[in-house]
Amino acid sequence: MITPRIAIDAMGGDEGVRVTVAGVALARHRHEQLRFTLFGDETQIRAALKNHPNLSKAAEIVHTDQVVTATDKPSQAIRQSRGSSMGLAIQAVKDGSAGAAVSAGNTGALMAMAKLALRTLPGIDRPALAAFLPTLGENDVVMLDLGANTECDARNLVQFAIMGAAYARIVLDLETPRVRLLNIGTEDLKGTDEIRDAAASLRGTTNLPLRFDGFIEGDKIGSGDADVIVSEGFAGNIALKTAEGTARFVTDVLRRAFTSSIRSKAGFLLSKPALHLLKVHLDPNNHNGAVFLGLNGVVVKSHGGADEKGIANAVHVAARLIEEDLSGRIGEDLARVGPIVSEELIAK
Repeated sequence: MITPRIAIDAMGGDEGVRVTVAGVALARHRHEQLRFTLFGDETQIRAALKNHPNLSKAAEIVHTDQVVTATDKPSQAIRQSRGSSMGLAIQAVKDGSAGAAVSAGNTGALMAMAKLALRTLPGIDRPALAAFLPTLGENDVVMLDLGANTECDARNLVQFAIMGAAYARIVLDLETPRVRLLNIGTEDLKGTDEIRDAAASLRGTTNLPLRFDGFIEGDKIGSGDADVIVSEGFAGNIALKTAEGTARFVTDVLRRAFTSSIRSKAGFLLSKPALHLLKVHLDPNNHNGAVFLGLNGVVVKSHGGADEKGIANAVHVAARLIEEDLSGRIGEDLARVGPIVSEELIAK
């Protein structure tokens, strides 16, 4: 059996090489069978590895001093893709030397480079960015698209639903994920033509391992009433940023409230266990690891500001998708629903 290997863009992210390497080392304690190739400045990587002997024996270093910065446009990144740490990590997936790539770098550049190098799976028109959001239910919710495609037709939305459900079955261990379309209302007549047409197609599909439960509004994203929420990237990105901003708002308000007086500080000490649970639930590092679904290969996007725990979670997601053959599952599901996706929606 071939030992799975993950390509790491060691230069991506806001926290630098030290945190990235520490996160990968933390992930290896959970996945001791994994091997890694770290792309980036060799001097910095070797200095960081000195603190992680468990990772050192399972990692190779490929040196490059070219880095895709946070301000680089996708077109700039593509021009330097062959030599950058991000581009080399994606290339490792393309040539088969790695089963997945993980980067905390520029999202737009990563998307453009990955799509150009890996192409989309047969039957997929556009890849979608999927990530987990916390909920009040037993599981997080998979949401897509979160910004890769600002305009989508009904065919794209149906494909996103199929990919999101396959992803949820792997990572959330769900046999039949509940899928909903993000809309401005739950009534059948609400929303754009594209959303309504996608809903009609999903309702007519009975041979897929998913359950389509209709529409969901933005205020119910965290309710736990869905396992997969599908949207075009414009609304999806706004929903994601709103959720992240609301989480920061709530924690900041609580912090101010509990430091406003001596009585409040006493209340804080009594409430500390509950507040710790709230912090854990809202911490983006516990939900880190967005995936570009629909590519002919696995590429995981870590949040740029992730700490070592967040990086470890992103690597864990990549490892699960390699082990469970995400691309193969998506391909199987597309084959089941092919006539509906390719014929009915094209005719509209």
